Amino acid sequence: MTREPILQQPAEFKDDDRDLRPQHMQEMVGQREVYARLEIAVDAASKRDEPLGHILFDGPPGLGKTTFAMCIPRDLGVRFQIASGAALAAPKDLIPYLTNAEQRSVLFIDEIHRMPNAVEEFLYPAMEDFRIDLTLGDGVNARTINMQLKPFTLIGATTRTGLLSAPLRDRFQLREHLDFYSTDELSEIVRRNAVKLQVEIDGEAAREIAVRSRGTPRVANNRLRWVRDYAVSRADGRASLKVTKDALAMQGIDPLGLDRQDRKYLKTLARVFGGGPAGVEAIAHTMNLAPDTLIDEVEPYLLRSELVVRTPRGRKMTPAALDHLGLGDVPPGSTSGQPNLFD
Repeated sequence: MTREPILQQPAEFKDDDRDLRPQHMQEMVGQREVYARLEIAVDAASKRDEPLGHILFDGPPGLGKTTFAMCIPRDLGVRFQIASGAALAAPKDLIPYLTNAEQRSVLFIDEIHRMPNAVEEFLYPAMEDFRIDLTLGDGVNARTINMQLKPFTLIGATTRTGLLSAPLRDRFQLREHLDFYSTDELSEIVRRNAVKLQVEIDGEAAREIAVRSRGTPRVANNRLRWVRDYAVSRADGRASLKVTKDALAMQGIDPLGLDRQDRKYLKTLARVFGGGPAGVEAIAHTMNLAPDTLIDEVEPYLLRSELVVRTPRGRKMTPAALDHLGLGDVPPGSTSGQPNLFD
């Protein structure tokens, strides 16, 4: 008989989004190829009564890395612990998690790329041989104690795989990349979570939210919560297509999923720099923002949506971006007549 795992979660994981997450992998929508491979690995480990091989999830934020990591131990019927790579500043910070790990249990380290090199190296023998070497004392009186650990599974999640050292990456038996979701998959997620949030929503309204959610379930959930609040406050509590459009328009989300800052970026590039090319620092200074804000928050979706391209000379708008702003008849590099378009 499979027993329910005891969840050990730090306070920062106890938010409303947890209630919208699936509890088991079979309940998840999307990422079906990843699910199929993990299902085989979990089933085989359960039948052999052995710990699951170490798993590394990578991909942009909000695509389900944490959800997978929390569903796997539930499907295995084992305990799990959660740690943050940023909080593991030294090997001593990792010791309690390793020594408390039970047979076949799961240790999930989120943002694992933020661990220092010393912590990574401390993990190597723990992952391969299930042991750690502790040094007691200093100088000539120092001695090393070899401590055996119970076989466990390490699950890591990262948005920056390139920042992980090759020796650490190679110690994960399974490496899974999560990609963006289709509109149909996001529509299904919105419909399911609308039931959990106790809001009645039309199929067209669910699809409208999905279209404007950048292919990301976390964004879709946030949009859904806002539509629910708007429907309760300004309508009869039912999220019709009109109510949904009005709610998203009030939040500044346009039909492509761009928010106010995204459009400000495009308008600045069009009005000040004639559509580009322009350097990101010049754009950031014009917008009175830090360049990192544009690189990390604004540009990824604009690049993925093919509204902006990076060239050796800087960022440049595409014809699709000009059409979206209503500037399709203005040739790139020309600023003639553009200021009036943004009044």
